[in-house]
Amino acid sequence: MSRLGLEPIDPEEKFIYPPSPPRTESELLRSDSFGDSNLLQRSLAPSSTAVKAYDHSMNNAMDLTTVTLILLWYASNIGVLLLNKYLLSIYGFKYPLFLTLCHMLACSLLSYAVSFLNYVPRQGIKSKKQFFKISVLALVFCWSVVGGNISLKYLPVSFNQAVGATTPFFTAIFAALMLSKIETMQTYLALVPVVVGIVLASGGEPLFHLYGFIICICATAARAFKSVLQGILLQSDTEKMNSMNLLMYMAPISVAALIPATLAMEVGAVSKAITLATESKGFIMLLGLNSVMAYFVNLTNFLVTKSTSALTLQVLGNAKGVVATVVSILLFKNPVSTTGMVGYSITVVGVILYSEAKKRSTKAIIKQKILESEEDMEKGASHSGSGS
Repeated sequence: MSRLGLEPIDPEEKFIYPPSPPRTESELLRSDSFGDSNLLQRSLAPSSTAVKAYDHSMNNAMDLTTVTLILLWYASNIGVLLLNKYLLSIYGFKYPLFLTLCHMLACSLLSYAVSFLNYVPRQGIKSKKQFFKISVLALVFCWSVVGGNISLKYLPVSFNQAVGATTPFFTAIFAALMLSKIETMQTYLALVPVVVGIVLASGGEPLFHLYGFIICICATAARAFKSVLQGILLQSDTEKMNSMNLLMYMAPISVAALIPATLAMEVGAVSKAITLATESKGFIMLLGLNSVMAYFVNLTNFLVTKSTSALTLQVLGNAKGVVATVVSILLFKNPVSTTGMVGYSITVVGVILYSEAKKRSTKAIIKQKILESEEDMEKGASHSGSGS
């Protein structure tokens, strides 16, 4: 993954087209992770055979548009990751802060262009308090991107992906510490292979670099921290934003933070970029393509989320990490060890087990809520009947 790490905060937009009929339990499971507070009430509306057939066909249909979006998401995500590695490690442009600044500039310009064209419905900032919250998120987001790019200077893409796969582990920790959200024992046990796998992968990595590893772990933890913090800071219905609007406001703030940081910490970055640009137009094309793809990572992520479900996105994300690893090994020909590949495989299996455990836990909670609500409705009906 490019490690821009911007998860949709409130992807309820995917239920706008077509107008939603009453929800089935399967759709409840698809949508629960998005925190729709009215979802349970809507799901309890009476449903007919026609509505159930409609739900079934909608849930199982993956049309050409969805497949195309998934392929574009893969292409942009893997493409920006490989280009980052190529520019930072092979091409000789060793300035991750400047590279991230280019990404954020492209995200700022393209976000406002897309908003101006009304391709994504625009959501405005309603208060100074909300702006402050978004600014905090922007700084955390910015660090996660910078950290991911710095790590690519020292680590091969395959190992970078292995470390990035541990995001659920850090998310569970931050959720417990910041939200007092305790998962089931099965969920926590599923995280054990995630940790064991990365320990094995680290020990078996031929190109292991301690500084790069620490930075990559910090960037992964920052992504998880941002995800949890986002849920805390923007939890009210009036403050929630979809991922594209959030990016539109966070990217310029990131630019404002990155300009002085780049000038202070990467003194020769601008002059090196100018030199490379004058020597070869290929550098300008690579940097421009890389920056534009950084935006399309977020746009395609948003559109895929809107077209599928949270669980499908998670599965696709796991597969994408594996594809990126294989492609990078074939392209950059970095050495790999059996221990490292086994470790990464264990980590991926752990992430899948974690996803399944979360799904079962969510399903049990929803069923319990539906049962309780049906019991309340039956009690209300019996009271009404006795009253009449």
